[in-house]
This record gives sequence, structure tokens and C-alpha cells, in this order.
Amino acid sequence: MTAASEVQRPTISLIIPAYNEEDYLPACLDAVMANVADKAMEIIVVDNNSTDGTKSVVERYPAVTYVFEGEKGITRARQRGFLSASGDILAYVDADTHPPAGWIEQIWEQFGKRSDLASLSGPYSFYDLSGLRNAVSSGWFVAARPLYGIIGYMLVGGNFAIRRDVLEKMGGFDASIEFYGEDVDIAKRAQKHGKVLFSPHFVMPTSGRRMKKQGFVKMAGLYFVNYFSIVFRGKPATKGYKDIR
Repeated sequence: MTAASEVQRPTISLIIPAYNEEDYLPACLDAVMANVADKAMEIIVVDNNSTDGTKSVVERYPAVTYVFEGEKGITRARQRGFLSASGDILAYVDADTHPPAGWIEQIWEQFGKRSDLASLSGPYSFYDLSGLRNAVSSGWFVAARPLYGIIGYMLVGGNFAIRRDVLEKMGGFDASIEFYGEDVDIAKRAQKHGKVLFSPHFVMPTSGRRMKKQGFVKMAGLYFVNYFSIVFRGKPATKGYKDIR
């Protein structure tokens, strides 16, 4: 790659919302330092009014910027990250993910070859589920692909990148959505401004803690109900949610 093409690469801000994540955040930031830090313009952890040692974890990583959002809620934390970041592309991961080698390069590759690309997302793999449970859980994304083909958009909240100008046109994140359906809402609104790509190769290792504590059937049901509710009604079917830590 030439020096000129390097200069033309868009800048990327990595944003990590975190609420009471002192147990999971260190491994996330270790993976970020190993695989992302030297390529991202900035790394921002948005402390979403944590009551544990989340802030002290961030302070152990000098390359990470700490931002506080006092109003709890994932969409509010995402919005605070958006307002605090400076990159051309904003990449969001969760505090229990382990961004792998080559992940940020895929963002450059996909946005570089598609001028109409509004956002990029991809499936999870689960590093703390057994082989069979991981296969079943990961299979959800395979089962959902026909929906993506029909409806035209799908996005995973703990593994996506979006162009800053698209997010600005969208008016940012919808703070009225508490939890379920927020990722579908992002994808639906982003599609009005370009292609919403869900790539099976853009994989993010994450924890299956919610699946283990809520159960696969219940969790899948909640996600599917809210997916269709956002698609057809423009709002989630459920408002309440349980923090899993």
C-alpha cells in the first residue's frame, strides 16, 4: 500500500460503553491494545454511571480516554461517545468483547471499497460458551440472514461501525429506546443514508453471559419480537430489561 493511500484512510474512533464492567473490561481493553490501538485515532470508554471500579480499570490504560455519562442507558452511552469522538468512522464494541486481529482492517477495507456504505456489522462468536452452546448461539445469525436479505438491514450493537456523517444525518441515537431493539433502530435509520452491510466475516468474540443467565430461547424470543416491532412499528415491543453482570 502506498503512502498516499494510507493518508486517505478515514480515521476511526473506537467507543466502548460500560456499566459496572470492572470484571470484563480489562480483557476487552487488553485485546484493544493488542489489535486496535495502533490503528484507531482514539479509544473512548463511556462510563454509564457505574458504581463499581470501571473508572479505575480505564485509568490503568493511558491510551484510553475516559468519558462519563450520568444518565443510564445504552443509547445514551452511545450518544455520549458520538459527541465525544472525532473520527470519520465511529466503531462501537461492548465491554465484554475481545476485538480480534484484523477487525479494524476490515472496517477500512469495506468503507474503502464502498462509497455508499453507511454502516458495517457482523455476528458474534461466544468465547465462554461450550462448543455445542456456542454453535447453537452463533447459528442464530445464520438463521437471521434470510431476514437480512428480505428487509435489507441488520446490525449487532456490540460490533458495528458507522460513518460520522450518517450518524449526524440520523440525529444520533434514539435515547427513548432503553435496550431491546436499539441496534435494529440504528440499522433501519442508517439504511436511509446508504448501505447497511452485515458481513459474516466481521466476527466479534463476546461473552454469552446474558444467554447463560436468561436462556437462549427467552433471549432469542425477545430479540426477534423487538426486531419485528422496530421494523414494522418503528418502536420496540418491550421496554424493561435486566442488567446481566
